[in-house]
Amino acid sequence: MRAFPLMSLLLAGAALAAAPIPPAAAQDAPAARQQTLTAQATRLGAVDVTATPRADGGVTINGRLDGNQFALAFPKGWSGDGLLYAHGYSTPGTPVAVSPDPVDKGPGTGALGEAYRQGYAVGHSAYAKAGLGVEAGTKATARLRDLLAQMGGKRIYAMGDSMGGGIVVTLLERYPTAFAGGFARCGVVASWQDILGRLIDMRLAYAVLTRGTPYALPGNADVRRDAVSPLPPAGTPDAAAQAYVFGQIAKVGMPPLALWTAAQKDPNGREARIVRAVTEIGGFDYDAASLAYPLVTAALGAEDMAATAGGWFHGNVGKTYRASSLSAEENAALNRDIQRVTAAPRALAYLREWRTATGRIGAPLVTIHNRIDSLVPYAQEAMLAAAVAKAGRTAKLTQFTVPATRAPLPIGGIEGYTHCGFDKTQTLAAWNALRGWVEQGRKPDATLR
Repeated sequence: MRAFPLMSLLLAGAALAAAPIPPAAAQDAPAARQQTLTAQATRLGAVDVTATPRADGGVTINGRLDGNQFALAFPKGWSGDGLLYAHGYSTPGTPVAVSPDPVDKGPGTGALGEAYRQGYAVGHSAYAKAGLGVEAGTKATARLRDLLAQMGGKRIYAMGDSMGGGIVVTLLERYPTAFAGGFARCGVVASWQDILGRLIDMRLAYAVLTRGTPYALPGNADVRRDAVSPLPPAGTPDAAAQAYVFGQIAKVGMPPLALWTAAQKDPNGREARIVRAVTEIGGFDYDAASLAYPLVTAALGAEDMAATAGGWFHGNVGKTYRASSLSAEENAALNRDIQRVTAAPRALAYLREWRTATGRIGAPLVTIHNRIDSLVPYAQEAMLAAAVAKAGRTAKLTQFTVPATRAPLPIGGIEGYTHCGFDKTQTLAAWNALRGWVEQGRKPDATLR
């Protein structure tokens, strides 16, 4: 698939060239500034553009670029720095809209709000699709970057969480001069083929080990199909659509959590051994969230993943599965009964492009990851470090590792390891470390203070 050409987004012709936003001293009343921003964004290809004054003298603009909703907030007296956020994976069927206010209701554990108070324009874009969206998110964020640059942006950073963290790495590799730096939290920063393979293997093993029990997943047992469809009926309003998706998540998530609950009653019993086997096969810790989150993702996203990749994306023909909690006979039965599937070469090629990291990052990159994460294993960080070292770019990478955190799961009331379990202090320390690195040229050490 052809790479998305960042610079081809620049609009030709002097008539379409946008002047930078005037300095604060030269600006007219707030209403005039809103008109200026609206006119600039419209000339540069945005549609349905509206501008809203902020109480602090800044302006937020909302609109659509290439069909995708976006929001940008400009502080009063903006000097050209910017921070753009790429969101993470959302279950297929989830509405694709993003918050119209990236400051007060923005994502990133307060990072966008902090950057805004530091004088940065901040914003984010919706993607063309829910589900697996590395390609869609990369293109949407790159398009928003070009808009901001043409409106006067000079030093623009990218930040993202989970799938969005992988999008940040992709942006720094594909567009090496477009961003001043990148900040990836809890990201699939190295290999989507690896993470999807882990999730599918867990669903395959879980299906065999829970067959005929109350803990089996509902619906379709073919790993290449969604267990139940996460897609709401056509025409469902966004609020109702989100509620529908949550309901389907609960429907698939409750059986693994029931298995976990039963396992706690007898640490050496059959249920505990199944949980240990399934999480071990995926490379996760023995934990409720580390069991449920991967299974829900695989069971509700399989069809979207295959459709996005252009074919089935994981093969296990000839693979031998083994779990230390199972007897030799049980391991043999697992390998005898497990569904065998073949990956399509086209799908594997797609996952290499969108995305297996090359390590050829073109700007400073800061990552932060919990040592134990219930959906994106820390192994992604080790794989990224190896790829960056192989490419000779280690000088451009700083990786912060923070302890695991635990919290109640959204369903079931059971506590488990978090995914992206960072507090505001950790997040802002990492963000400010990146800023200092770019502005002062001194690479930070890998310790958060």
